[in-house]
Amino acid sequence: MFKLRRNLDQLDCFHQQKEHDVLKAREELKLFRQNIESLLEQRDNLEKEIERQKAADNSVAVFRLRAQHRSLCQELRSDEEMESHLNAELKQQELELSEVEVELGRFSSLRQEVQEEEQVFQVLKAQKAVTRLQQERKASQDLQLKMQHLRDKQAAMLKKEEAERQKKNEEGLTNRKIAAKYLRQTIGRIHQQEAEKQQQNMELQEKRIQAVKSLKSNIAATQESLRVQQSKAKANAQKKEQQLKQLRESLQAQGINSMRHMYQQKQLEEIKRKQEEFEERQKSKRMEIVDKILREEQLVKRRTKHQALLAKPSTTDKIPQGRAREKLLYYLDPNPPSATEDRATIQLRELSDISSSSSASSDSEDPEETIQQEVDHQSFDDSLAKPEFSGLWDQNDKVTLNETMKTMLMQTEVKQEEPAMADRKLNMPTKKVCGKEMKGPPFISKPEVVLFKDFEVGKTYKKKIILTNISYITNHCKLIGVSAPLKDFICIKNSIQPLLVILKNNGVDVKAKPVLPHMDASLDHHARSSSYETRLSESVYVSAISSLSQPASSPQAEQRCIVLQINEDLEGEVQFTSAVGPFSVPVRCTIKKCDLEVDSQFIDFGSNVVGQTISRTITLTNKGALATLFSLDGPACLSPETNHVQMPSQVSANTCQRTSSHNSTSDKKSSDSTGELQIKPDSQELLEASQNEQPVSEASATGPAVIPETCVSSDVDAQLNESSSDSSDISLGNVREGEVGPFESIKLEIVFTPTIPGDTKQDFLIKFSDITSKPIPIKVRGVAVSLPVWVVQPSIDLKICMFDCLYQDSIMVQSSASTALRLTFDVCPEMRKHMEILPKTGFIQAQSSFKAQLKFLPRHSLSKDAKTFFDTDTRVMDVPMTVQVAGQVQPVHFTIQAVVTSSDLQFDRTEVDFGYCSIYQFIKSSVRLTNTSLLPQDFGFLGVPEFIEVQPNDGFGTLLPQETLEIDLIFGARKAKEYKFQLSCKSGINRVFLLSCRAVGVRPPLELSHSLVSFGATAVGDQSTAVLYLSNNHADRNVSKQPAPRGLSEAVAPVAPRLFCFTPPQDSDIRITPPAGRLLAGERCLVQVTFRPRLSDQEIKDEALRLLHRAKMLREESERDRHAEQSPPASIKKEITVETNKGKKAAVNPKNSKVSESPKPDRRPEPLNPDSIQPGSEQYEEAKASLLYSFTRRYREYTVPCYVSDGDPPEEDRQAQPTWSPFNTLYLKLQCPIVQPPLVVTSNNGHNVIDFYQVAVGEKVIKSFTVQNISKESLDLRSSVLDIYGPFSLLNALRCIRPGEKHTLILAFSPTLEKRHCETLEVRSRKMVLKITLCGEGVVPAVTSSHPGGVLDFGYVLEKESTSQVLKLQNSSVVAVRFRVLLSSLAPSRPQGGADKVAFLLGSYTDSQVQPTVGTQNHSGLSVFSAVPVEGSIAPGQSQDITVTFHPDHPSVYYSDRLTVELTNKSKICAIDLKGAASSHIMYLHGGDLLNVPIESLLPPLMSSQPQLTESEVIEKPSVPVLVTLRANYSAGAIKPAVRELQVGCIRSTQPSKKSAEFHFDNVASLQQQGFSVEPSRGSVEPGHRRTITLTWTPHSGYKPYEVVQMCAPLTLKGDETNVYEVTLMALVSTSAD
Repeated sequence: MFKLRRNLDQLDCFHQQKEHDVLKAREELKLFRQNIESLLEQRDNLEKEIERQKAADNSVAVFRLRAQHRSLCQELRSDEEMESHLNAELKQQELELSEVEVELGRFSSLRQEVQEEEQVFQVLKAQKAVTRLQQERKASQDLQLKMQHLRDKQAAMLKKEEAERQKKNEEGLTNRKIAAKYLRQTIGRIHQQEAEKQQQNMELQEKRIQAVKSLKSNIAATQESLRVQQSKAKANAQKKEQQLKQLRESLQAQGINSMRHMYQQKQLEEIKRKQEEFEERQKSKRMEIVDKILREEQLVKRRTKHQALLAKPSTTDKIPQGRAREKLLYYLDPNPPSATEDRATIQLRELSDISSSSSASSDSEDPEETIQQEVDHQSFDDSLAKPEFSGLWDQNDKVTLNETMKTMLMQTEVKQEEPAMADRKLNMPTKKVCGKEMKGPPFISKPEVVLFKDFEVGKTYKKKIILTNISYITNHCKLIGVSAPLKDFICIKNSIQPLLVILKNNGVDVKAKPVLPHMDASLDHHARSSSYETRLSESVYVSAISSLSQPASSPQAEQRCIVLQINEDLEGEVQFTSAVGPFSVPVRCTIKKCDLEVDSQFIDFGSNVVGQTISRTITLTNKGALATLFSLDGPACLSPETNHVQMPSQVSANTCQRTSSHNSTSDKKSSDSTGELQIKPDSQELLEASQNEQPVSEASATGPAVIPETCVSSDVDAQLNESSSDSSDISLGNVREGEVGPFESIKLEIVFTPTIPGDTKQDFLIKFSDITSKPIPIKVRGVAVSLPVWVVQPSIDLKICMFDCLYQDSIMVQSSASTALRLTFDVCPEMRKHMEILPKTGFIQAQSSFKAQLKFLPRHSLSKDAKTFFDTDTRVMDVPMTVQVAGQVQPVHFTIQAVVTSSDLQFDRTEVDFGYCSIYQFIKSSVRLTNTSLLPQDFGFLGVPEFIEVQPNDGFGTLLPQETLEIDLIFGARKAKEYKFQLSCKSGINRVFLLSCRAVGVRPPLELSHSLVSFGATAVGDQSTAVLYLSNNHADRNVSKQPAPRGLSEAVAPVAPRLFCFTPPQDSDIRITPPAGRLLAGERCLVQVTFRPRLSDQEIKDEALRLLHRAKMLREESERDRHAEQSPPASIKKEITVETNKGKKAAVNPKNSKVSESPKPDRRPEPLNPDSIQPGSEQYEEAKASLLYSFTRRYREYTVPCYVSDGDPPEEDRQAQPTWSPFNTLYLKLQCPIVQPPLVVTSNNGHNVIDFYQVAVGEKVIKSFTVQNISKESLDLRSSVLDIYGPFSLLNALRCIRPGEKHTLILAFSPTLEKRHCETLEVRSRKMVLKITLCGEGVVPAVTSSHPGGVLDFGYVLEKESTSQVLKLQNSSVVAVRFRVLLSSLAPSRPQGGADKVAFLLGSYTDSQVQPTVGTQNHSGLSVFSAVPVEGSIAPGQSQDITVTFHPDHPSVYYSDRLTVELTNKSKICAIDLKGAASSHIMYLHGGDLLNVPIESLLPPLMSSQPQLTESEVIEKPSVPVLVTLRANYSAGAIKPAVRELQVGCIRSTQPSKKSAEFHFDNVASLQQQGFSVEPSRGSVEPGHRRTITLTWTPHSGYKPYEVVQMCAPLTLKGDETNVYEVTLMALVSTSAD
């Protein structure tokens, strides 16, 4: 069907196309036939015209008409051919059309079938559309039901979430209260800690300040002493120099050579110095010799070590060696040694003995360094330079030399033994023995560490160690000694007893029972020097005896052992050496200590019933060997360090703290004596510093000792008071103090007897008499409950509740009983209407909780039902509740509290009357809505009619308790009728409050397209424009019906023209165009509202006054400062003395009074008058700029009424005022925000007008205009397009300027017409359009010249001389005019290379006077004509002289040029052709015909000059040819004589002329015979004058026509030279008129 329909449509379209082609062909054929008929008619007319012209014998017309006939016939033939062609085409197209119609007829039956099928298809299509529409509607309904179900579900979820949120909020509030409670406690503790820390910092800072002050004083004293020393050294040098000078003078006085004597003295000093250096070198060499001797002795001792089982050397063997050494030293140093050197020698000897038994590594060290160190330490007190002042370095705790030497020796030994005691084990580097690698020590010790535990001072302890050789070779060991800390306390006995040792070596058992002699040795020089060797598989027994008692007095003990009674831990090692290497055995000695601990430091009693007593026991254990006393006290009030502080009486609090902390630290590390030794210097130092800084007084003496005790006692009391608050419930047992023996335990009891329900906390502290044991804190916690069953929350606070609202809460009951109990909740009868607890009865299981639901629904009758529980004034409800427990006599009490308030919302009035309202306007009325409840309430105006609007927030909001909100009701009538309606305000609890409203809608005769116009943010100086329409649409009487004012029958407003008038506020920035007018029925008027904010004059004047006042104040302040600087100082002035004790009056110094009267009294400044500041003044513009720079955003609103009349004035009196109805008034509201302008004008005093004033037409005046960006962002400037045909133009481009930058616009004014021009240039930015007004006046300059123009002939001038003429220009216009003088020869547009001359040569000329504009020029290249000045300016009404000078440099008669005077606008004042001739002689001949071209050669003549000819040679001089043609005119049978003139002139020259200038013609008689006459033929010419010679030709009677008469007459000119001119006269008669 669709394919057939497409084919039929194509066939129909083809048929329509064929019909169109046939119609088109018929129209064309019709046009051609009409054209042929017109051509035939024209042909007939032409034939008739030809016949008529033939009859008139007008051959020309006949020829013309025949030509037209031929063309017409030809055109007719072509049209006939085209007609036949079109006729054939028409027949062909008609044939094709008939064929198409036949084809259509064939398809007619198919067309009918297709139409029927299409109808059926359309019916089916409509049925499908209806079915689909029904399905869509059903789906839409289903979707709506689904959406409704979803909305209901969401609403339910929202309610559930809101309930959960409220519950969480309440729980959070409870938690916040609890957290706030603990937070306050924590903050209090933090503040207390911060206060304590701040107090400590202040004390430390005070101590530091005192130390710094002392240091400053010491530094100042040091500097003073240095200055004294420098001055002394300087004085000594001067004194020495003076002595040398006196010595020199005395020697010279005695006649001795002073120079020689001084030289000898210097030589003696040099010899003495060399001798001292020699002695020093000898001393050093002696020390080297001693060093070598000591090394040799050590070498000998090493050799003796390898000898086994040698007898112990006696003491007497050492004495000779010492004496020999002393003898050797005596020989080396013959001078007797001093006491210090003797002590050094003794120490050297002792050190050498000690060093012989040291380790192998120490044997190789150089003893010289040790000797030097000991000597230096020994002489420390003697060599130390004492300070020049007493201060921090002045110490009283000087130690003796022996103690110092001992300390140094111990430090040296410790440094030497440190590498060996690093691991505290037997260590040995890896070595290879017998091809095997051996790791570790060669001997092992059993035990590995010798431990003397819990020793007591004064007792001796013994330990035995066994050394076993574990190397692969036969080895020996040698006892070196013990480490430095143990030297004074450890003695070693070496006892090697027979022992069978089995060692597996290569699978062979070896047994050996070596017997070694018994040896005892103490830790001295002899024990260290012995050596023992032990074979493989031998063991050595070494007994170590630790003796801490004072040894027996013996020489060896006194020299080698210093035993002190010290109670501290000791650590060290016993050192051995073997063939493989050294090894050591660690030794550790520990004193008796207290190691105290408790099994638990936290005791939790849990929950207990009030009155029940529970006890807990803690165990105090002493794991140490030292007994101590203990005491169990209250909370810790002092730190452990503070308990042991011993505060001196003369030290400040800071010193006490420092000493106590130092003592506590030293007690942990050393004994009491050592601690006192370390503390003493610091305490003395601080004591001295405090004594030096503080003044000596009673307060300063007693203050430092009293303050610390007071502080400590007050802190202790405060902490005890805090701890005693809860001490009634938790107490201690019977055992509170006692003694804990070594390795004993004591049980301590703590009792908890709760008396008040609640949490109880208590802290205890176990203190010990042992100062090394820290106190142990014990924390105790317990919870007291009153009864076995209690309400967890005894006071349930329901907060603020409203009447008729349901509130729920849960009641939690807790049970500590061991059985289940029955509970019954009782509600008092007064509250049973308002409160309910579910369930009323329940069972609570043992040791569990029970929850009951509380429902509270307060009614308005609450105040009557429960007067005892509800206070009507405060609206507070307090209801006591009880819970009855089965088997318990006393019920459980709890309280329910709430504040019940109303839920009313109140309007301040019951009805709102909007009055009469135009349907084009809105009326706003305000009502006040008050929330009388104590809770916030949500409200909303529901079902608001479309003609009223409720604001703010579209009538929805929340009112706080007792808050009043102003609601704006905006009414806009849609129709002219009376309105009565009610507004429904619904609260959040679905309470509805109604408000009645009424209004009357009226329809004004005129209508505004917009009643509200909101302008954009407009900058000051910019403008915003809005367009609206005012229309009179009352074209039909039925439209303009209005209700009567009092609801009477409707009045009909007549359809008539209306007058309107806009009345904007006075002094506003609003301008409305047109402000008034008249509108006919159906007309519309365009109204343009322009808002252009500006600064008011009063505001600018006030700012100007403020700036002036500020400047004046600054000026006065600067003058006062200057007077203060110039006034005399205060010390010079005499003060006024007042004797109060004698009762006399004050005596005033006259000078002072004079000075006080000298300054003029301050006059009050006269108030400035704002009217004195005129617009345009400097103060006015400064104030305006200041306001613009500090401008802040403003917002203004204007309501402009548009008054509409009831019609035209009456016809009787058109001047009468028409009637105006208040109901017809329209109101236009304008919202106008004002912002700071981003662009301001900084030039031209801030004016936006640029006046170019009067400018000559054609001239250009340029002015600049500067703008500044005062905004905080960059501005991209653009400008409007000025009139391209106008006189104003912008010369520079605009750019983007950053904040604070300036940009200058360059403007030009070039008028072309004489009129006033004005145009506006807009400088646009994104936020502002700055309009600049450009104005100027074009003036046509009126300048006249004294020369009218034409030719200015300078005549003849001698070559290389000049002549001048003056031109005067007069300016009669009102503006200054600039001019310039142009010469054609100097014009840049003049063709170069003589192109104009060539063109002239190629042209034809007949007149002898014709010559080019620029003629001959000077050969020198300079212009032959010159003008001064070339350019300049002529003031209005003034004149200017222009001097033109002619100065040729060679003879020529073709000097010419053109001088043009033109203005800046290219207008020409005058154009003058300058001509001149130059001659080399004073006589010249002017006139005759032109015999050659008036153009000289481009090259100068080869012969620039010729020699002067004498009179005898004049004949030989060539003559100058001159042709004079005389043409006689023949007319009317008479011949008019021909007349020509020649001029002979004499040039006035600056050179004196010897001869007079004369001329004469020769052969005058022959000329007369031919009809020529010369008058005069002879004469003379004065210098500077010309004389005219007239030549006349009159034909004689026998003259033949066309005959030329020619004669030659020589003319001789005599001046400075004689020149002959061959004047050829040629005469003829002419009949032409030219």
